[in-house]
Amino acid sequence: MHPTGNEASDPHICSIIALLHGPDRPGLVARVSNWIFEHGGNILHADQHRDSEENVFFQRVEWTHNEDNAGVRRLADAFAQMAQAELGMRVRIGFSDERARLGVLVSKIPHCLHDLIYRWKVGELKGDLACVVSNHQDLEPLVEATGLPFHHVPVMRETRAAGEAAQLEILKGYGVDLVVLARYMQVLSAGFLARVNVPVINIHHGFLPSFPGGRPYHQAHAHGVKIIGATAHYATAELDQGPIIAQDVTRISHRHTVADLIRKGRHLEQLVFAEAIQAHLEHRVLVYGRKTVVFE
Repeated sequence: MHPTGNEASDPHICSIIALLHGPDRPGLVARVSNWIFEHGGNILHADQHRDSEENVFFQRVEWTHNEDNAGVRRLADAFAQMAQAELGMRVRIGFSDERARLGVLVSKIPHCLHDLIYRWKVGELKGDLACVVSNHQDLEPLVEATGLPFHHVPVMRETRAAGEAAQLEILKGYGVDLVVLARYMQVLSAGFLARVNVPVINIHHGFLPSFPGGRPYHQAHAHGVKIIGATAHYATAELDQGPIIAQDVTRISHRHTVADLIRKGRHLEQLVFAEAIQAHLEHRVLVYGRKTVVFE
């Protein structure tokens, strides 16, 4: 049941990653592991969590088979059918050899985009940047220097519907699997979120649920808070209320100015944004209700 040295290190072996959640009951872990063993699988990682208040069981399990890609995918389908029919679980399946395509929405502030590009270029991301779409042209030189396609789509109040339609057409044209908002300073409409048909991750420059909306560092400074933070969450139709994936904080004092808060906050934003995106790409995030379970 433990990985051999070859399986753990060989990039050509495709592993199956299953995320399950549903009503808790005795024997779930045993049934999952036994099914994998009975079908010739070798578990690489397994983690689980139980929400005792809701009586919900969560599990992330990753395993390999000595099969070609087609065989691995047939076994993954068979496992999902078993987990749904026999265990009453909701199941999401991923594969280690698949790389998601990311579409980036950004406005004028470059630090999150710059950090994301760097992590992609050095091979840290488990996915690939496909395109950058902006409602301003300020960051076009930065994007074009990396070889990424840049699309300028103005979005103003009176033309919001047309602008969002153009953004959706671009994102769908690149076949993106995930949209990330790298300090995109526009509120996405409920219609956009419904039609984009892929998850959307936002980085909020504040420690939600405190100080939602604009200028959170100014709000925090005015309240004399002693910590500031950054929050990455899935975007929903409720502004800044989507399920939280990652957060971090740093301490401040009465001596710090708004400019100090912004400087410290930008560093946090980069770290938290990257952490949330990587967790999603590695199939480590399970959403239920307004919460998430993020497996290590």
